[in-house]
Amino acid sequence: MSISSSVLDELLQRSPHLRPQLYFKSSLTALSHAMEDQVLAAAGHPLVIANFQQERFYRQEAHRYRRIATLSSQVYVLAAPETSFTDGPQDYELIAFEPDDQLTQEWHLVVIGSNYAACLICRERFYAPDGPEAMDQNRRFEGVWTFDRQISCQAAEILLERIQAYRPDLKAKIADAKDQLRETAPPAAEVAADPFVQRLITHLQAGQYKLLKAYRSMASQERRERLVNSIVMAIRESLDPAEIFRVGVQQLQQAMGVCRCIVYRCKASDATAQILYEARREETIPSLLGQTWPLQTNPLFQQVAQTRRTVAIANTIADPALELTPLQPTLEQWHIYSWLLVPVVYQGRLLGVVELHHCMPQPHAWSEEEQSLVEAIANQLGVALIQAESYANLGDLNEQLEALDRTRSNLIAITGHELRTPLSTIQICLESLASEPDMPLELRQVMLNTALTDAERMRKLVQDFLTLSRLESGRVEWHLEPLAIGECVSLALSSIKTRQNELQLPEINAQVSEELPLVRADGERLVEVLSKLLDNACKFTEPEGEVVIEAHPNGDRMLEVTITDTGRGIEPTQLEAVFDRFYQEEGALRRTASGTGLGLAICRQIILAMGGRIWAESDGRDRGSRFHFTVPIAKENGRSSARPSETVPTAPSRKRRSAKDAPKAK
Repeated sequence: MSISSSVLDELLQRSPHLRPQLYFKSSLTALSHAMEDQVLAAAGHPLVIANFQQERFYRQEAHRYRRIATLSSQVYVLAAPETSFTDGPQDYELIAFEPDDQLTQEWHLVVIGSNYAACLICRERFYAPDGPEAMDQNRRFEGVWTFDRQISCQAAEILLERIQAYRPDLKAKIADAKDQLRETAPPAAEVAADPFVQRLITHLQAGQYKLLKAYRSMASQERRERLVNSIVMAIRESLDPAEIFRVGVQQLQQAMGVCRCIVYRCKASDATAQILYEARREETIPSLLGQTWPLQTNPLFQQVAQTRRTVAIANTIADPALELTPLQPTLEQWHIYSWLLVPVVYQGRLLGVVELHHCMPQPHAWSEEEQSLVEAIANQLGVALIQAESYANLGDLNEQLEALDRTRSNLIAITGHELRTPLSTIQICLESLASEPDMPLELRQVMLNTALTDAERMRKLVQDFLTLSRLESGRVEWHLEPLAIGECVSLALSSIKTRQNELQLPEINAQVSEELPLVRADGERLVEVLSKLLDNACKFTEPEGEVVIEAHPNGDRMLEVTITDTGRGIEPTQLEAVFDRFYQEEGALRRTASGTGLGLAICRQIILAMGGRIWAESDGRDRGSRFHFTVPIAKENGRSSARPSETVPTAPSRKRRSAKDAPKAK
């Protein structure tokens, strides 16, 4: 059975004076909990009706309704079944409705007691699935929230009629509930809405609007960066200038949705230019391909050539800012009603021009965002052209520029996420503590703990930046001394296993013999290397996987430590790059594991400074990885600190490698 009519619409028909309001999901959650807490705190046998849209939402609150059911026999819960939700009495009445029922789009809660009444009747408003509004915390509902007994009783009657339609076997029980509604008259001093609840909802609504605005801004920025990156990647796939321009006009025309996009190469002194690269939205739009484009007689081009700045004309027919009379024949012939000219410039040198044309009579005002986007593409075109022209002699420089661009992108993404996210949380917590002096002590403690946790996260991030900076600049004091590698491994394991309460880690097996010779190293730094490598292995290994740490002599002078995992593995082409600064195996904007990309870079600097080597091995994607590093064996009077009888022989199946045979780290 499925009902297509809305409970909210029926309530508004019975009470036309009601005006629906807009609520975010977080606000409705707070209101629902407040109403449920009122039932749990009050005496009597209230009528409680709740609609949860889907079974998974009900499961999150089932424990609260089991407690409510101990106070009243008139408790009804409705939801669309997904797993085990079925009609029938438990501690309270369960009512299952079809997945296409209108109730799957509505959120209802009605509570009617002897001295209080409240109802929350809402319907979800849906938005584009890819927009920021589609995020769970931004889900929005329109509806009514009131403490008015008459309205609450009307809502209860509507829902009871729905329940009886779904569950005819509850006819007698529902009749008792309706009699209870008619018999309970409003008391002389009915409980009103708690001012604190109203204030809390207002605060939540305002905060959610701010978040939504921020999400929209971030989505717009992400769209721009994604578009620029896609066009840049398409351009850089070829070093042929013709291919660069061809790809550029196609991508830009599709992204901007303009009628025509052309790109031509020229200098400021050129009289004409040949149009060799064009992309059109429709075949009915006249093509400029192969045409000779006038430049000296074009005042717009002259302005671009002189200022090296964008020129945007919203209406070429009636724009008073420029004298376009000499261009009227050209405008009419090629149907140019709105015109955007963006110079392709490199180091002050004009290389060409990107033009966008709207060929519809309606004027098009070029927004700042559109101009900025085309300028970004034009800048990339200029860079790509110079790279293409200079590739034969500047191959090494091109590689450095690409590496710098990748480092910059990763640094921006990492600092934007790893610093901004905890900073935003800390700011929200502190603002709440400062603006809510009457906040409950338990909630204050939760906010303080949250702020402290994120502050520690920021401290570790900044510490990694500072550590790598000191290591690379040689400003680190080293305290080299003979150490037992087993003790260092134990300390590293302790720091990793303390997080097992927070994260589910794979099994870690340490196979390090106590008979191994001592190594000469800085204990604190060596433990740091082991901790970072173990943390990296655990991060990219499923909880069902395994991480193994081993150690054995590598020749007479070095001790080799190997950390093996069964995780996602590393592509063979990336085995050297993983030790670069800010390297993210998935890309800075698409990574699923948190981190700064500095851990392995720090490990390399530490191991190299102590006289060892570090390298990685992997058989490919999803085949695990092995990280090796070597540290010098401590010497006593020119000999190894371990006696010959104490030296652990290498297993026969393991091929012994000297330090010089190990793969060289970058």
